[in-house]
Amino acid sequence: MAARALTDIRKQLQRLVRLPVGKAWVVSCYLKLEPRDRARGKYTIKLKNRIREVMEALPAEGLGRAETEQVVADLRRLQETLQRPEALPHTQGLAAFISRPLGLFEVIPLPRVHRSRLLVAKTALVRELAALEDEVGRLLVALLDKSGASIYEVTAFDVRKLEDLKAPVSPARFHPRSPKQTAGEHGFHNRLRRERDQLLEAVATRLFQIDRREPVRGMVLASSGGEAESLKMFLHPYVAGKVLGTMRLGRGGTTPSTVHAKVLEVREAFERKLERHLVAEMLLGQGSGWSVNGIGPTLEALAKGQVRTLLIRADASVPGFRCGSTGRLTLSAKECRGLGNAVPVPDVIDDAIEEALRQRVDLDVVFEPDAAETINGLAALLRFR
Repeated sequence: MAARALTDIRKQLQRLVRLPVGKAWVVSCYLKLEPRDRARGKYTIKLKNRIREVMEALPAEGLGRAETEQVVADLRRLQETLQRPEALPHTQGLAAFISRPLGLFEVIPLPRVHRSRLLVAKTALVRELAALEDEVGRLLVALLDKSGASIYEVTAFDVRKLEDLKAPVSPARFHPRSPKQTAGEHGFHNRLRRERDQLLEAVATRLFQIDRREPVRGMVLASSGGEAESLKMFLHPYVAGKVLGTMRLGRGGTTPSTVHAKVLEVREAFERKLERHLVAEMLLGQGSGWSVNGIGPTLEALAKGQVRTLLIRADASVPGFRCGSTGRLTLSAKECRGLGNAVPVPDVIDDAIEEALRQRVDLDVVFEPDAAETINGLAALLRFR
Protein backbone atom coordinates (compact mmCIF):
# COMPACT_ATOMS: atom_id res chain seq x y z
CA MET A 1 0.00 0.00 0.00
CA ALA A 2 1.42 3.35 -1.00
CA ALA A 3 2.49 5.98 1.52
CA ARG A 4 -0.34 8.22 0.30
CA ALA A 5 -2.85 5.46 1.04
CA LEU A 6 -1.40 5.09 4.54
CA THR A 7 -1.76 8.83 5.13
CA ASP A 8 -5.36 8.74 3.89
CA ILE A 9 -6.24 5.86 6.25
CA ARG A 10 -4.76 7.68 9.23
CA LYS A 11 -6.72 10.81 8.31
CA GLN A 12 -9.91 8.73 8.03
CA LEU A 13 -9.24 7.22 11.47
CA GLN A 14 -8.69 10.68 12.96
CA ARG A 15 -11.99 11.90 11.51
CA LEU A 16 -13.82 8.87 12.92
CA VAL A 17 -12.34 9.30 16.38
CA ARG A 18 -13.40 12.96 16.44
CA LEU A 19 -17.05 12.20 15.67
CA PRO A 20 -19.45 13.24 18.43
CA VAL A 21 -20.39 10.29 20.67
CA GLY A 22 -24.09 9.72 21.32
CA LYS A 23 -25.38 12.22 18.76
CA ALA A 24 -26.52 9.70 16.13
CA TRP A 25 -26.54 5.99 15.37
CA VAL A 26 -23.61 4.71 13.32
CA VAL A 27 -23.41 1.50 11.29
CA SER A 28 -19.95 -0.09 11.66
CA CYS A 29 -19.02 -3.00 9.41
CA TYR A 30 -15.85 -5.12 9.18
CA LEU A 31 -15.88 -7.45 6.20
CA LYS A 32 -13.48 -10.28 5.33
CA LEU A 33 -12.58 -10.36 1.64
CA GLU A 34 -10.16 -13.25 1.41
CA PRO A 35 -10.42 -15.47 -1.71
CA ARG A 36 -12.68 -17.94 0.09
CA ASP A 37 -15.02 -15.05 1.01
CA ARG A 38 -15.13 -13.66 -2.52
CA ALA A 39 -15.73 -17.09 -4.11
CA ARG A 40 -19.29 -17.25 -5.51
CA GLY A 41 -20.15 -14.04 -3.69
CA LYS A 42 -20.06 -15.75 -0.27
CA TYR A 43 -19.35 -12.44 1.46
CA THR A 44 -22.59 -10.95 0.08
CA ILE A 45 -24.64 -13.79 1.59
CA LYS A 46 -23.00 -13.26 4.99
CA LEU A 47 -23.55 -9.51 4.77
CA LYS A 48 -27.20 -9.93 3.83
CA ASN A 49 -27.78 -12.29 6.77
CA ARG A 50 -26.05 -9.94 9.21
CA ILE A 51 -28.11 -6.98 7.99
CA ARG A 52 -31.32 -8.96 8.48
CA GLU A 53 -30.29 -9.95 12.02
CA VAL A 54 -29.40 -6.36 12.93
CA MET A 55 -32.69 -5.03 11.55
CA GLU A 56 -34.66 -7.58 13.57
CA ALA A 57 -32.83 -6.50 16.74
CA LEU A 58 -33.40 -2.75 16.29
CA PRO A 59 -36.72 -2.55 18.22
CA ALA A 60 -35.01 -3.86 21.38
CA GLU A 61 -32.46 -1.01 21.20
CA GLY A 62 -35.23 1.50 21.91
CA LEU A 63 -34.85 3.48 18.68
CA GLY A 64 -37.54 5.94 17.71
CA ARG A 65 -39.27 5.74 14.35
CA ALA A 66 -37.03 8.33 12.71
CA GLU A 67 -33.89 6.68 14.14
CA THR A 68 -34.99 3.26 12.92
CA GLU A 69 -35.65 4.61 9.42
CA GLN A 70 -32.19 6.23 9.42
CA VAL A 71 -30.39 3.03 10.45
CA VAL A 72 -32.36 0.91 7.97
CA ALA A 73 -31.51 3.35 5.18
CA ASP A 74 -27.82 3.24 6.16
CA LEU A 75 -27.84 -0.56 6.22
CA ARG A 76 -29.41 -0.67 2.75
CA ARG A 77 -26.84 1.81 1.46
CA LEU A 78 -24.10 -0.42 2.86
CA GLN A 79 -25.54 -3.48 1.14
CA GLU A 80 -26.04 -1.71 -2.19
CA THR A 81 -22.45 -0.44 -2.13
CA LEU A 82 -20.69 -3.65 -1.15
CA GLN A 83 -22.67 -6.08 -3.28
CA ARG A 84 -20.98 -4.60 -6.38
CA PRO A 85 -17.60 -6.38 -6.85
CA GLU A 86 -16.12 -3.37 -8.66
CA ALA A 87 -16.68 -1.26 -5.53
CA LEU A 88 -14.53 -3.55 -3.39
CA PRO A 89 -10.83 -2.92 -2.69
CA HIS A 90 -8.27 -5.55 -3.68
CA THR A 91 -7.34 -6.12 -0.03
CA GLN A 92 -8.17 -8.98 2.33
CA GLY A 93 -10.83 -6.93 4.11
CA LEU A 94 -12.49 -3.57 4.64
CA ALA A 95 -14.13 -1.41 7.28
CA ALA A 96 -17.18 0.73 6.55
CA PHE A 97 -18.80 3.41 8.73
CA ILE A 98 -22.12 5.01 7.77
CA SER A 99 -24.37 7.58 9.45
CA ARG A 100 -26.60 9.87 7.42
CA PRO A 101 -27.16 12.44 10.24
CA LEU A 102 -23.39 12.79 10.66
CA GLY A 103 -22.75 12.95 6.92
CA LEU A 104 -20.57 9.87 7.36
CA PHE A 105 -19.76 7.33 4.66
CA GLU A 106 -16.26 5.85 4.91
CA VAL A 107 -15.05 2.63 3.27
CA ILE A 108 -11.49 1.77 4.29
CA PRO A 109 -9.44 -1.05 2.70
CA LEU A 110 -7.72 -3.24 5.28
CA PRO A 111 -5.04 -5.92 4.94
CA ARG A 112 -7.02 -8.17 7.31
CA VAL A 113 -9.98 -8.23 9.68
CA HIS A 114 -10.64 -10.63 12.54
CA ARG A 115 -13.96 -11.72 11.08
CA SER A 116 -16.97 -10.20 9.34
CA ARG A 117 -18.99 -8.10 11.83
CA LEU A 118 -21.87 -5.65 11.64
CA LEU A 119 -22.83 -3.48 14.60
CA VAL A 120 -24.98 -0.43 15.28
CA ALA A 121 -24.06 1.95 18.10
CA LYS A 122 -24.08 5.62 19.07
CA THR A 123 -20.44 5.85 17.99
CA ALA A 124 -18.21 4.51 15.22
CA LEU A 125 -16.61 1.27 16.43
CA VAL A 126 -13.05 1.91 15.26
CA ARG A 127 -11.08 -0.13 17.81
CA GLU A 128 -10.21 -2.92 15.37
CA LEU A 129 -9.09 -0.40 12.78
CA ALA A 130 -7.02 1.50 15.35
CA ALA A 131 -5.39 -1.67 16.71
CA LEU A 132 -4.48 -3.18 13.35
CA GLU A 133 -1.21 -1.33 12.83
CA ASP A 134 0.03 -2.34 16.28
CA GLU A 135 -1.07 -5.97 15.80
CA VAL A 136 0.95 -6.37 12.60
CA GLY A 137 3.86 -4.29 13.87
CA ARG A 138 7.03 -3.72 11.83
CA LEU A 139 8.22 -6.56 9.61
CA LEU A 140 11.51 -6.82 7.71
CA VAL A 141 11.75 -8.44 4.29
CA ALA A 142 14.93 -9.62 2.60
CA LEU A 143 14.41 -10.12 -1.14
CA LEU A 144 17.40 -11.82 -2.77
CA ASP A 145 18.74 -13.00 -6.08
CA LYS A 146 22.23 -13.72 -7.41
CA SER A 147 22.87 -10.04 -8.16
CA GLY A 148 22.08 -8.72 -4.68
CA ALA A 149 19.36 -8.11 -2.14
CA SER A 150 16.74 -5.53 -1.23
CA ILE A 151 15.56 -4.99 2.33
CA TYR A 152 12.04 -3.68 2.91
CA GLU A 153 10.09 -2.57 5.95
CA VAL A 154 6.42 -3.61 5.97
CA THR A 155 3.60 -2.51 8.29
CA ALA A 156 -0.14 -3.10 8.13
CA PHE A 157 -0.68 -0.22 5.70
CA ASP A 158 2.73 0.66 4.34
CA VAL A 159 5.89 -0.66 2.68
CA ARG A 160 9.20 1.07 2.00
CA LYS A 161 12.56 -0.03 0.73
CA LEU A 162 15.33 0.49 3.26
CA GLU A 163 18.36 -0.35 1.14
CA ASP A 164 19.90 -2.42 -1.66
CA LEU A 165 22.95 -4.64 -1.30
CA LYS A 166 24.95 -5.59 -4.38
CA ALA A 167 26.64 -8.94 -4.83
CA PRO A 168 30.28 -9.09 -6.06
CA VAL A 169 30.20 -9.25 -9.87
CA SER A 170 31.67 -12.27 -11.66
CA PRO A 171 30.93 -13.77 -15.08
CA ALA A 172 27.96 -16.09 -14.94
CA ARG A 173 29.87 -18.92 -16.64
CA PHE A 174 33.43 -20.13 -16.94
CA HIS A 175 34.84 -19.60 -20.46
CA PRO A 176 38.08 -21.56 -21.14
CA ARG A 177 40.43 -19.99 -23.64
CA SER A 178 40.62 -23.27 -25.56
CA PRO A 179 38.47 -26.44 -25.70
CA LYS A 180 41.12 -28.39 -23.77
CA GLN A 181 41.70 -25.75 -21.11
CA THR A 182 39.78 -26.69 -17.96
CA ALA A 183 42.37 -25.60 -15.41
CA GLY A 184 40.92 -22.87 -13.23
CA GLU A 185 37.28 -23.95 -13.58
CA HIS A 186 37.23 -25.40 -10.07
CA GLY A 187 38.66 -22.16 -8.66
CA PHE A 188 36.13 -20.15 -10.66
CA HIS A 189 33.18 -21.98 -9.11
CA ASN A 190 34.73 -21.72 -5.67
CA ARG A 191 34.92 -17.97 -6.16
CA LEU A 192 31.23 -17.87 -7.11
CA ARG A 193 30.33 -19.75 -3.93
CA ARG A 194 32.44 -17.40 -1.84
CA GLU A 195 30.80 -14.38 -3.41
CA ARG A 196 27.34 -15.85 -2.79
CA ASP A 197 28.27 -16.50 0.84
CA GLN A 198 29.62 -12.95 1.17
CA LEU A 199 26.26 -11.59 -0.01
CA LEU A 200 24.30 -13.81 2.38
CA GLU A 201 26.59 -12.84 5.25
CA ALA A 202 26.14 -9.15 4.43
CA VAL A 203 22.33 -9.48 4.34
CA ALA A 204 22.29 -11.42 7.63
CA THR A 205 24.47 -8.75 9.25
CA ARG A 206 22.22 -5.90 8.05
CA LEU A 207 19.06 -7.66 9.31
CA PHE A 208 20.71 -8.09 12.70
CA GLN A 209 21.84 -4.45 12.80
CA ILE A 210 18.44 -3.06 11.80
CA ASP A 211 16.65 -5.19 14.37
CA ARG A 212 19.10 -4.24 17.13
CA ARG A 213 18.59 -0.56 16.36
CA GLU A 214 14.77 -0.87 16.41
CA PRO A 215 13.36 -4.36 17.12
CA VAL A 216 10.84 -5.70 14.61
CA ARG A 217 7.91 -8.10 15.06
CA GLY A 218 9.07 -10.58 12.44
CA MET A 219 11.01 -11.21 9.24
CA VAL A 220 10.27 -12.77 5.87
CA LEU A 221 12.90 -14.12 3.45
CA ALA A 222 12.15 -14.13 -0.28
CA SER A 223 13.80 -15.17 -3.54
CA SER A 224 12.92 -16.79 -6.86
CA GLY A 225 15.59 -19.44 -6.32
CA GLY A 226 17.18 -21.05 -3.29
CA GLU A 227 18.78 -17.92 -1.83
CA ALA A 228 16.08 -17.41 0.82
CA GLU A 229 16.56 -20.89 2.27
CA SER A 230 20.34 -20.53 2.14
CA LEU A 231 20.17 -17.24 4.04
CA LYS A 232 18.74 -19.02 7.08
CA MET A 233 22.12 -20.65 7.79
CA PHE A 234 23.79 -17.22 8.07
CA LEU A 235 21.30 -15.61 10.45
CA HIS A 236 22.13 -14.83 14.06
CA PRO A 237 20.02 -17.16 16.31
CA TYR A 238 18.16 -14.12 17.68
CA VAL A 239 17.20 -13.05 14.17
CA ALA A 240 16.42 -16.60 13.03
CA GLY A 241 13.84 -16.83 15.80
CA LYS A 242 11.92 -13.96 14.22
CA VAL A 243 11.59 -15.51 10.74
CA LEU A 244 7.89 -15.98 9.96
CA GLY A 245 8.54 -17.88 6.73
CA THR A 246 9.93 -17.76 3.22
CA MET A 247 8.28 -17.02 -0.12
CA ARG A 248 9.10 -17.25 -3.80
CA LEU A 249 9.31 -13.80 -5.35
CA GLY A 250 11.57 -12.41 -8.02
CA ARG A 251 13.57 -9.33 -7.14
CA GLY A 252 13.61 -7.83 -10.63
CA GLY A 253 10.52 -5.82 -11.50
CA THR A 254 8.76 -6.52 -8.19
CA THR A 255 6.64 -3.60 -7.00
CA PRO A 256 6.40 -2.50 -3.36
CA SER A 257 2.66 -3.23 -3.38
CA THR A 258 3.38 -6.84 -4.40
CA VAL A 259 5.94 -7.17 -1.61
CA HIS A 260 3.39 -5.78 0.86
CA ALA A 261 0.63 -8.19 -0.17
CA LYS A 262 2.87 -11.27 -0.26
CA VAL A 263 4.46 -10.54 3.11
CA LEU A 264 1.08 -10.16 4.80
CA GLU A 265 0.08 -13.52 3.29
CA VAL A 266 3.14 -15.14 4.87
CA ARG A 267 2.33 -13.50 8.19
CA GLU A 268 -1.26 -14.76 8.01
CA ALA A 269 -0.07 -18.32 7.30
CA PHE A 270 2.27 -18.07 10.30
CA GLU A 271 -0.62 -16.93 12.50
CA ARG A 272 -2.70 -19.91 11.35
CA LYS A 273 0.10 -22.26 12.49
CA LEU A 274 0.06 -20.65 15.93
CA GLU A 275 -3.64 -21.44 16.34
CA ARG A 276 -2.92 -25.07 17.22
CA HIS A 277 -0.48 -24.01 19.95
CA LEU A 278 -2.96 -21.55 21.49
CA VAL A 279 -5.78 -24.10 21.43
CA ALA A 280 -3.50 -26.76 22.95
CA GLU A 281 -2.54 -24.30 25.72
CA MET A 282 -6.23 -23.58 26.32
CA LEU A 283 -7.13 -27.28 26.59
CA LEU A 284 -4.19 -27.92 28.92
CA GLY A 285 -5.07 -24.96 31.12
CA GLN A 286 -8.65 -26.03 31.79
CA GLY A 287 -7.62 -28.54 34.43
CA SER A 288 -5.62 -25.97 36.39
CA GLY A 289 -8.11 -23.13 36.00
CA TRP A 290 -5.92 -21.03 33.73
CA SER A 291 -8.36 -21.21 30.80
CA VAL A 292 -12.07 -21.49 30.06
CA ASN A 293 -13.94 -23.02 27.12
CA GLY A 294 -17.49 -22.11 26.21
CA ILE A 295 -19.41 -18.91 25.50
CA GLY A 296 -20.92 -18.49 28.97
CA PRO A 297 -17.73 -19.00 31.02
CA THR A 298 -15.71 -16.87 28.59
CA LEU A 299 -18.18 -13.97 28.75
CA GLU A 300 -18.02 -14.15 32.55
CA ALA A 301 -14.21 -14.08 32.50
CA LEU A 302 -14.30 -11.18 30.02
CA ALA A 303 -16.60 -9.23 32.35
CA LYS A 304 -14.14 -9.75 35.22
CA GLY A 305 -11.15 -8.64 33.15
CA GLN A 306 -9.53 -12.09 33.45
CA VAL A 307 -8.97 -12.75 29.75
CA ARG A 308 -5.42 -12.66 28.38
CA THR A 309 -6.16 -14.17 24.95
CA LEU A 310 -9.64 -14.56 23.48
CA LEU A 311 -10.10 -17.51 21.10
CA ILE A 312 -13.07 -17.30 18.74
CA ARG A 313 -14.39 -20.12 16.62
CA ALA A 314 -14.65 -18.59 13.15
CA ASP A 315 -18.17 -19.86 12.39
CA ALA A 316 -19.63 -19.22 15.87
CA SER A 317 -22.73 -17.05 16.06
CA VAL A 318 -25.35 -16.89 18.82
CA PRO A 319 -27.76 -14.21 20.05
CA GLY A 320 -27.36 -12.86 23.57
CA PHE A 321 -27.89 -9.87 25.82
CA ARG A 322 -26.08 -6.78 27.09
CA CYS A 323 -26.85 -5.67 30.62
CA GLY A 324 -27.94 -2.03 30.48
CA SER A 325 -26.11 -0.56 33.48
CA THR A 326 -22.81 -2.46 33.25
CA GLY A 327 -22.48 -3.47 29.57
CA ARG A 328 -21.83 -7.07 30.62
CA LEU A 329 -22.55 -9.64 27.89
CA THR A 330 -24.63 -12.72 28.72
CA LEU A 331 -26.41 -15.58 27.03
CA SER A 332 -29.67 -15.19 29.00
CA ALA A 333 -31.70 -12.22 30.20
CA LYS A 334 -31.89 -13.51 33.77
CA GLU A 335 -28.12 -13.09 34.15
CA CYS A 336 -28.67 -9.32 33.97
CA ARG A 337 -30.72 -9.22 37.18
CA GLY A 338 -29.53 -6.26 39.20
CA LEU A 339 -27.31 -5.13 36.31
CA GLY A 340 -29.86 -3.13 34.33
CA ASN A 341 -32.22 -4.01 31.51
CA ALA A 342 -31.27 -6.99 29.35
CA VAL A 343 -30.85 -5.57 25.83
CA PRO A 344 -30.85 -8.26 23.11
CA VAL A 345 -27.84 -8.33 20.74
CA PRO A 346 -27.97 -10.17 17.40
CA ASP A 347 -24.61 -11.91 17.89
CA VAL A 348 -22.95 -11.94 21.29
CA ILE A 349 -19.72 -13.21 19.67
CA ASP A 350 -19.33 -9.97 17.70
CA ASP A 351 -19.94 -7.89 20.81
CA ALA A 352 -17.42 -10.03 22.73
CA ILE A 353 -14.80 -9.18 20.09
CA GLU A 354 -15.56 -5.47 20.50
CA GLU A 355 -15.30 -5.77 24.29
CA ALA A 356 -11.98 -7.62 24.00
CA LEU A 357 -10.67 -4.85 21.75
CA ARG A 358 -11.78 -2.29 24.34
CA GLN A 359 -9.82 -4.18 27.01
CA ARG A 360 -6.84 -4.55 24.62
CA VAL A 361 -6.99 -8.32 24.92
CA ASP A 362 -5.15 -10.46 22.35
CA LEU A 363 -7.59 -11.91 19.80
CA ASP A 364 -7.36 -15.03 17.66
CA VAL A 365 -10.19 -16.07 15.36
CA VAL A 366 -9.51 -19.77 14.79
CA PHE A 367 -10.11 -20.98 11.22
CA GLU A 368 -7.99 -24.16 11.21
CA PRO A 369 -10.70 -26.91 11.22
CA ASP A 370 -9.24 -29.31 13.79
CA ALA A 371 -8.34 -26.49 16.19
CA ALA A 372 -11.69 -24.74 15.75
CA GLU A 373 -13.57 -27.96 16.45
CA THR A 374 -12.35 -27.97 20.07
CA ILE A 375 -13.60 -24.41 20.80
CA ASN A 376 -17.18 -24.19 22.09
CA GLY A 377 -17.89 -20.86 20.43
CA LEU A 378 -15.53 -18.87 22.65
CA ALA A 379 -12.57 -19.80 24.82
CA ALA A 380 -9.92 -17.85 26.67
CA LEU A 381 -6.49 -18.03 28.24
CA LEU A 382 -6.61 -16.22 31.58
CA ARG A 383 -4.29 -13.65 33.16
CA PHE A 384 -5.44 -14.60 36.68
CA ARG A 385 -7.75 -17.20 38.22
